[in-house]
Amino acid sequence: MPTELDSQFWRACDILRRDDNTQSLLDYVEQISWLLFLKSFEDLEDTRVDEAAYRNEAYLRVIDGYYRWSVWTGGRVRRGRDELRQAQASQRAAQKALVEVETAEAPATGMAEAARQELDRANHQVTAATEKLDAEIQAQRDALTPLLDSDENSPQMAEALIARTDPKALLRFLDTCLFPHLRDLNGSPERGIVKQLFEETPSKMVKDGNILRDAIDVVDAIDFHAPENVYTLSHLYESLLAKLGREGGMSGEFYTPRGIIEFMVEMVDPRLGETVYDPACGSAGFFVGAYAHMQKQSPLASDYRQLQTETFHGQEKKPLPYLLGVMNSILHGISVPDILRKNTLSEDVRKFTERDRYHVVLTNPPFGGTENVKSIEVNFRHPSSATSILFLQHIMAKVRRDGRVGMVIDEGVLFKTNERSYVETKKELLEEYNLYAIISLPAGVFANVTSSGTGPKTNLLFFNHLGPTQRVWYYEVRAVGFSLTRTQKAIPENDLPDCLAMWRAYDAWQRLPTEERSPGPPLNERCWVVPCDELVKRGYDLSARNPSRQNGFAHRPPEELAADLADKQARIAELIAEIQELLAGENAEQ
Repeated sequence: MPTELDSQFWRACDILRRDDNTQSLLDYVEQISWLLFLKSFEDLEDTRVDEAAYRNEAYLRVIDGYYRWSVWTGGRVRRGRDELRQAQASQRAAQKALVEVETAEAPATGMAEAARQELDRANHQVTAATEKLDAEIQAQRDALTPLLDSDENSPQMAEALIARTDPKALLRFLDTCLFPHLRDLNGSPERGIVKQLFEETPSKMVKDGNILRDAIDVVDAIDFHAPENVYTLSHLYESLLAKLGREGGMSGEFYTPRGIIEFMVEMVDPRLGETVYDPACGSAGFFVGAYAHMQKQSPLASDYRQLQTETFHGQEKKPLPYLLGVMNSILHGISVPDILRKNTLSEDVRKFTERDRYHVVLTNPPFGGTENVKSIEVNFRHPSSATSILFLQHIMAKVRRDGRVGMVIDEGVLFKTNERSYVETKKELLEEYNLYAIISLPAGVFANVTSSGTGPKTNLLFFNHLGPTQRVWYYEVRAVGFSLTRTQKAIPENDLPDCLAMWRAYDAWQRLPTEERSPGPPLNERCWVVPCDELVKRGYDLSARNPSRQNGFAHRPPEELAADLADKQARIAELIAEIQELLAGENAEQ
């Protein structure tokens, strides 16, 4: 059932779509993102002020004065007026009730006294609401005093912000005051993050100040002090990003389904004190997942500070996913994420030292793309124009000797043996690293971020730098807890918990002394082990070939086949519904 936050979020998006300059999904996603960032950041700073006061300390706001969200939007004044109107409505209702009781022919005993008490409460609420509103109005005017006392057009602009009368004044304030100030922040890591965030944001601005004001009022109603709102908003963003991918806005390259992220984090198990790196961090889903995982490890105060400022490091090439990644990180409690706006592939992998490397790499780098610039290819030992194989080389160079990697990779990287860059990269992976697990995902896991079809067939690679590889543990996943269609509806079938349990059992078995092991490793029909020598004989074809399948088919229990058939029928029904929806849209346009 949609929540109030659902309604607020999509209402703000619908409002922004009305503007001539932000009608496309790509444009209004950017607009809603920077608005949500500034509102959530003030709520976060409010919390920090309260926490500092509790410790009898002072907190210096990153965004202060008339640059604060609540000042230039007038949000607290607007909410104060709403509270006063509600209190006055209750007062009128209480007055009416008292008159009705006092003029009744035979009022019940005590009703008049109860009505008078209710009116007294309503009068008190009106008085309190009036005092609160007066205080908010004065606080806003005090914060805007530097503009009110300045020369030229600033006083008129400030008065218009207070009165909410001139929508052009709002746009002028953003363009001439707020954005230049945010782009000039310095002096602390937090200020540096905001500065970098707004150096290119927004790339395109709403033209109609009335539309922007309406969207601001909706966003202002979201209370980011409430943890459940942060969690719900994360889900809303995931659905928005999935929609962005389906419509081809960003090719879905920066969105990974939550269930896959959580599984990969569990497999890699980042620990407190370790660093986490994502070279293509997009909306920072892996940071959020790893942070939640590490918080469960009972961090001390010193661990918490390290989690905030020294743990998460990422890079992102494009401005919109960069904005989403920083906002998503801060929203989920990572106050100082080290996310850089740069092309990861522009770095020479031969120049990395151990100081440049990380304990944990969790990532879903772009696949299917190309880099045709020769200046990029020369940064790699095994040059190629394919981004997927270049990212694999970069990740291999970025993991510490005692580190480990969990990454999504497209099927082509595993089976290609006719291109030298692919073969040499996989040869190096097996000889110098320990590729300990490959998990084959079904086609359709990324159907939600493609404009058509099931999306790319992908796998999960897990390896560390303690090579060479002796053997590789494989698992064939057939179901992931959601339908393998664009809608990604939840389904009961999910092999990921079994995969994690089987891996842990196998890992525990191989860690035992040889004399204490059972004759064979714990395996089932979905997992198997391949010696490295066999992979070399295949010409470094690492693709999953389940030996339990014969002639391309697996012998499966009848109840499993029945469940699979029911799932396929459900997917067909979903596809038909999507087709009907598309046809209805086309007919409406015609």
